[in-house]
Amino acid sequence: MDTTTTTPSQVKKDVYSVWALPPEELTPRLKKLMEGLRSEFGGPQFEPHVTVVGAISLTESEARDKFNKACEGLKAYNATVDRVATGTFFYQCVFLLLHPTLSRLGFDHIKLVVEASTHCSNHLGYKHPTPYMPHLSLLYADLSDEEKKTAQEKAYVLDDSIGSLNFQISHLALYKTDTEDKSCKSWEKVAECELKH
Repeated sequence: MDTTTTTPSQVKKDVYSVWALPPEELTPRLKKLMEGLRSEFGGPQFEPHVTVVGAISLTESEARDKFNKACEGLKAYNATVDRVATGTFFYQCVFLLLHPTLSRLGFDHIKLVVEASTHCSNHLGYKHPTPYMPHLSLLYADLSDEEKKTAQEKAYVLDDSIGSLNFQISHLALYKTDTEDKSCKSWEKVAECELKH
């Protein structure tokens, strides 16, 4: 007779994402910019982040285990903003587009930002439906093209040097992110790791 029991949390699958977190000293600046855009264009409140692995369905124990293993093989890396850009859907409305290649400070030509995503995606079993586009969202909203252009311009008004930002990513976080919840209120951090320098 099998006496092992599985608790609901072991078999229940949720949607998880892996986020790269900006440095603590940069977060207030980003939040202020995000708040400025939200006050004019609406949209939900969410933590500033760069999505490393998109939404994937896993049990919590699988997600934690795979996330921890992925973190072990990664070092801290630099991210450089290319410009404020606009996208085509709710979760990519207005964002900071990151250079997919090296930071301007590095000369080793390694595609660090993309490699971090590929590395973590492989560990979590995530397949990118489209080529990875590293970005840090500033606004989630369904806006017309004209409104997006206005919001894009507003971002530069609120923070004129945001388009030339360069920062180090040394923390990754595992988030539970139900993409059906456009209010983002159910989104929660499950785990965080510090990358080796």
